[in-house]
Amino acid sequence: MTETRLTRDRLEALLRKMATTKVVVVGDAMLDVYLVGEVDRVSPEAPVPVVTVHASRHGLGGAANVAANVAALGAECRLVAVVGQDARGTSVRGELDDLNLSTSYLVTDPGRPTTSKTRVVARGQQMLRIDEEIEDPVPARVMEQIGAALERALRDADALLMEDYNKGTLVPQVIERALTLAKKNSLPVVVDPKFKNFFAYRGATVFKPNRRELELAMGAALDLAHPDALPDALGKLAVDNLLLTLGGEGMMLVTKDQEITRIPTMAREVFDVSGAGDTVTAWVGTALAAGASVREAAHLANFAAGIEVGKAGVATVSGPEVLAVHEAYYDQLGKLRREGLL
Repeated sequence: MTETRLTRDRLEALLRKMATTKVVVVGDAMLDVYLVGEVDRVSPEAPVPVVTVHASRHGLGGAANVAANVAALGAECRLVAVVGQDARGTSVRGELDDLNLSTSYLVTDPGRPTTSKTRVVARGQQMLRIDEEIEDPVPARVMEQIGAALERALRDADALLMEDYNKGTLVPQVIERALTLAKKNSLPVVVDPKFKNFFAYRGATVFKPNRRELELAMGAALDLAHPDALPDALGKLAVDNLLLTLGGEGMMLVTKDQEITRIPTMAREVFDVSGAGDTVTAWVGTALAAGASVREAAHLANFAAGIEVGKAGVATVSGPEVLAVHEAYYDQLGKLRREGLL
């Protein structure tokens, strides 16, 4: 197992460079809708709580949340995604405008609704989630529009991030075109996959599934204690590096030189895990765009994810937040070592 530690100087240098990069995100964009209220009775119609809604808000989800996380680092992010010709598509564009993110790479498909997830929240807890979506692949005409948008977006970009939620955007034709364009421009590619096209990302720089996704794709449980388990998976996927997210257990990174790095979680308090994977994708990709090594990028992303899960709902994480937590973590580690407790 290999350990990676970033010095404060290196971290500050990377954060400065990350703020100057141009990052392209392609994948399934969503609108997150939050209905927030109180519960004080049970419905007389059925044994369910009645939520009296006092507030509602919209936010960006899926690939759009990855883009928001990239933008929170100061980088220029170009989101290539599909929205419907509907009110929620308008809301996605409005949310992007509010973050000064370009909407010129979005493709509108009048034949499908904008993917949305509505969460009902009461007393700080999520009571219910309602998903409105179509998971069918986008039609050929829309695939062509996505490809054209990718060509424009990648022209002078520093990295490509592919965020798949199985909502029909990242079909094999789009995946192949995106990887070909990235290879032509020598760009690092970070993939957050889902089951349908799991093995379609050959040659990607970093492939970032969670444990359940990898086990489903491999058709067997993973024995993480076995030294060959993850290198074997890396070989079958034909990607350069495998970053396996393990929830409360942190992450494991297998690099193309077959070295395994165990990265323990940095979460002090877990309030809401929504969007943590998007945060990891954004931070890994933007760090690689800035010239970080894969191990450095994973290390940074782990700190960012630890901060994100301590926030309510889908949230972004800033560079100063990661710098502060990084310093506190290593100060505490140094103190424990000086006291002989480690």
